Amino acid sequence: MKVKPQDLSGLKTYSLYDRHSKVNLDHFGTPVQENSSLRTFMASLPDQLLGHDFPALIRRLARAHRDTRPIIIGMGAHVIKVGLNPVLIDLMERSVITGLAMNGACIIHDAEIAMSGSTSEEVGDVLGDGAFGAAKETGEVLNAAIARGAREDIGMGEAVGEYLLAEKFPHNDKSLLATAARLGIPVTIHVAIGTDIIHIHPSASGADIGKTSHHDFRLFCSEVAELQGGAYLNIGSAVLLPEVFLKALTLVRNLGHKVDDFTTANFDFMKQYRPLTNVVNRPTAQGGRGYHITGHHELMIPLLAASLLDELSESC
Repeated sequence: MKVKPQDLSGLKTYSLYDRHSKVNLDHFGTPVQENSSLRTFMASLPDQLLGHDFPALIRRLARAHRDTRPIIIGMGAHVIKVGLNPVLIDLMERSVITGLAMNGACIIHDAEIAMSGSTSEEVGDVLGDGAFGAAKETGEVLNAAIARGAREDIGMGEAVGEYLLAEKFPHNDKSLLATAARLGIPVTIHVAIGTDIIHIHPSASGADIGKTSHHDFRLFCSEVAELQGGAYLNIGSAVLLPEVFLKALTLVRNLGHKVDDFTTANFDFMKQYRPLTNVVNRPTAQGGRGYHITGHHELMIPLLAASLLDELSESC
C-alpha cells in the first residue's frame, strides 16, 4: 500500500492539570438517600445540562411570582389528554399561573372533561366510516359558546369558560376553562380554521370563530406587553402557539412596550424548530433567559409544579 499510518511521535502535548475542563467533581451529582425530600433530590442533581438548567428555571419562576410578575402558560391539548388539568388548576388557585393561551383543540378536550369526565376518542376506530369528530354535544356546546361570545364581544376563552359555568357541568372543577372563568384568569384561544372537530359541525360559524379568536389574540398581546420580569412557558405546542407568541411580542415592542428581560421555556419530549427558535432563543436575545426542557409532560410538569411550590415555600 502507498498510504502509510501516520507517525504520532511528534504530537505536542500539555498537562492535564493545566487544561481547562468543562466538568469537575463539583459538578457531580450525589446519590439519593432513602426518604429524602424533593429539595434534597433537586440539590443532588449533577450541575450539568438539564441538571443545571431545570433548577435555574425554577428559581427564575419563583422570583417572577414573588415579584408579582406574570407567568403565562401556552399549551397544546396533549397537556390535557395526559391528565395534567389538576396540576395546572392548583397553580391557578395559588395565583402562580396568571394566564393561559391555548390552541383550538384544548377547548374540545377541556369541555369534554367538564361535560362527561372523559375525552380523546380512538381516531382509528371511527375515521373509516366518517364518524371521527362527530360527537353531538361537543359541537353544540362549544359552537353555542363561541356564538354567544361573538354576540357579547368577548373572547373565545372567556366565552367557553362562562358557558361551562352557566351549564353547571358535573366536572367543571377539573376544567381549566371553567376554573379560569371562576378565578378571573384570562384564557386566550388561538384557532386555525379546519384543525378542530367542531369546525365540521353545522353549528360552526367562521365569522364567530374568527371574531372571538382575534379578540383573544389582542388580549394575549396585552398580557405579553406586561411580561417584563415574568415568564412564558410553551408546553406541547409545536407550531401554533410559538408563532402566536412571536407575533404578539413583536407587536407590543412595535407599540413601545419594554419587554426585553423575561424568562421563556419550552417543554416537549423532543426538540422542534419553532418552539426552540420562537420561544427559547429569539425572544430572549436582548435579555432574560430561555430554556428547553426535554421530557414527557406527564412527568416534567408535575415535577415543575412540585419544585416551584417547594422553592416558594422556602421564603414563607
